[in-house]
Amino acid sequence: MNMLTIIKLVHTCIWMFFNAIIIYLFYATVSNNIGKWVFVCIGIILTEGLILLCFRGKCPLTLLAKRYGDSTKDNFDIWLPNWLAKYNKLIYTTLFAASVILLIWRLSTNGK
Repeated sequence: MNMLTIIKLVHTCIWMFFNAIIIYLFYATVSNNIGKWVFVCIGIILTEGLILLCFRGKCPLTLLAKRYGDSTKDNFDIWLPNWLAKYNKLIYTTLFAASVILLIWRLSTNGK
């Protein structure tokens, strides 16, 4: 297995992990099932955001993958359709923001 394939495998697994976190967070806030795991998920996602910020909006795995390939496609470093790789941050940032807004609303109106 070459290095780019290993990076794609690891990157795709990490993407699936963050997918599960964001979907859980969205479900928990919509269903008003807010517990400690909601805040753990938010912490994990904010940590990812800080990492992306430190690397100027690029995933460190993408930067590493560029050493092993010269493709300009958005999905060269992950097993996703190109359109999803291209709009990944926009889609999941929107879902995360909607979840946090709903969480704030739920917390401010609970018990009233």
